[in-house]
Amino acid sequence: MEDEKNWKLKLRYGKETTPYRHFTVLGDGIVGDLADGFKCRKGPAIMAMKTWATNADESADMLGVIGRQIGFEATGDIQVYETEPEQPPKDNPFGYDIMFTPYDE
Repeated sequence: MEDEKNWKLKLRYGKETTPYRHFTVLGDGIVGDLADGFKCRKGPAIMAMKTWATNADESADMLGVIGRQIGFEATGDIQVYETEPEQPPKDNPFGYDIMFTPYDE
């Protein structure tokens, strides 16, 4: 818990810097055969992911690329929101906390 507070405070007060901003991205699409570690029934779903990215466009692109890698095809709207991080930034953009919410058409 202490380490979590430390990195957030260091970022907030400029003791550590990153070229990235934190986002939550939501994408409408279709779940197919998901990679190990991910669960959702096949069919329409919303994919949610948190990202550290250079901008909102890159975050949206990450949802498409990562989604395809794990068995999700974004076919509809993608929404991006700047949000508070839950994990510290790394040396490169990355996504985490990927979740799926299925729905009936």
